[in-house]
Amino acid sequence: MAGKEQIPVTTTTTRQYQDTHVDVKLVLSALWIAMMFVFAYVDIFASLRADVLKAALDGKVATTGFEVNQVFLALALAYVLPAVLMVVLSLLLPPRVNRRVNIVVSLVYLISIAGLCIGESWAYYFLGSFVEVILLAAIARTAWKWPPPQIAP
Repeated sequence: MAGKEQIPVTTTTTRQYQDTHVDVKLVLSALWIAMMFVFAYVDIFASLRADVLKAALDGKVATTGFEVNQVFLALALAYVLPAVLMVVLSLLLPPRVNRRVNIVVSLVYLISIAGLCIGESWAYYFLGSFVEVILLAAIARTAWKWPPPQIAP
């Protein structure tokens, strides 16, 4: 075939990455960590708001009638502690208990976070709460779909 150039044939090899299995306990713990980061940042960002700062200087919680005192702060800590502890409990609890606790605690937080949006008008708060709700729903779904124990042949 005179006059025709031969085009070299190149072979392209694509890398095939192995998708590794991640244990359900690790997934749950990671989801709780992510939820807690969003939870914390929403509160940190709130401390930059003028209305929140002014109310805090007056010993009040903005947009509520609550006074910032030892009882309020103890109750606030009691509200946050279950989510904080779920990071560790998701890794340590036996599967049957772990599944149930993750479902219950995530749904309680999901409902309470949605309820805390009532009366709020700041976009960052809605965005943060939306992400928290998505993460909490993912926790409940992951726990709900926990694979059953394998029966030995």
